[in-house]
Amino acid sequence: MDKKIREIYYSDEYKEYLDALPMRVRVKYDYVEQIIATIKVVSTKFVKNIEGTDFYEARVSIGSNEYRTVMFAIDAISFIESSRVIFLNSFLKKSKKQYKQEVEIANKILRKYMEE
Repeated sequence: MDKKIREIYYSDEYKEYLDALPMRVRVKYDYVEQIIATIKVVSTKFVKNIEGTDFYEARVSIGSNEYRTVMFAIDAISFIESSRVIFLNSFLKKSKKQYKQEVEIANKILRKYMEE
């Protein structure tokens, strides 16, 4: 197993969503999570900045389904430099318009965690 370079934290909202997914989808989520945890510069196939925000998306593709997880680099200005990230919320991508709503949800979750 590769050495972890990133610690991943999970919001309750993310864990709840993940637990409801079919096992084969969760296996792919685990694969992408391992990449995020062990590789410093991750391909945009798996991680991409959400345009116009401080958030990033973890990308999981299964057949024609595209799942996205909104995440935040806790200890650095960029994902590449971060050693700690939090997975905030996840969703099945249906359209680009959906991002605005999901980023708003992620902001609320992040604010909640910062207050704790």
